[in-house]
Amino acid sequence: MLGIYLSALVLLPIAALTSEAGKGGLGAFWREITSPQALAAIKLTLGVSVVVVAVNAVFGTLLAWVLVRDEFPGKRAVNALIDLPFALPTIVAGLVLLSLYGPKSPVGVNVAFTRASVALALLFVTLPFVVRSVQPVLHELDVSMEEAAASLGAGPFTTVRKIVLPNLTPAIVSGIALSFARAVGEFGSLVLITGNLPFKTEAASVYIFSQIQNENLPAAAAVSFVLLLVALAVLGALTLISRWSSKHVR
Repeated sequence: MLGIYLSALVLLPIAALTSEAGKGGLGAFWREITSPQALAAIKLTLGVSVVVVAVNAVFGTLLAWVLVRDEFPGKRAVNALIDLPFALPTIVAGLVLLSLYGPKSPVGVNVAFTRASVALALLFVTLPFVVRSVQPVLHELDVSMEEAAASLGAGPFTTVRKIVLPNLTPAIVSGIALSFARAVGEFGSLVLITGNLPFKTEAASVYIFSQIQNENLPAAAAVSFVLLLVALAVLGALTLISRWSSKHVR
């Protein structure tokens, strides 16, 4: 019974979205998602999301490694700060980013209302996913395997490539999947710092919101459906990669 309830909880909104997106037929759906403004918003969102998850994969893994394997002053504080994007309401995160990197930036960096602000906002809210996915695996990873490889003459690069990365790959892929899903649907942190400029900094989620405000539900539903399909496709592909990696490691 619980399984049926949970399935309905997920599937009913998707069915409603699909129905709304297809109300005018395939022609109307295609027209809505290929309008210049919608297409620009979708391209910006997907393009920046791909860049963001690539950065997260590298720096999130490195940060997780440092937090697990190294000792340094303030380590507990840094570890706690990783979860800050989870704790902050997204609109508050946007205000924080605008205060730090806006026109009155205390650090002298102003990226407000540029495409760099889109990437910055998405990086801020998605980085913890990779860090928190990789950390538990690093804690459980048997250091003796690395020591054995080193005793047999393997260099640090070979040890990382042959032993560490294969074991971390499923966790990294899981973190990437979560990061991408969050980036594609992110709204609150983008609203203030990006300025929502059509054809320049307007993300797909903000475009959807603007269409709802203008009572253009078919356009909002059509773009939402595209983002849903892309997210499901990417999550499915990454799940297969993660499973293959897990079997390969075993």
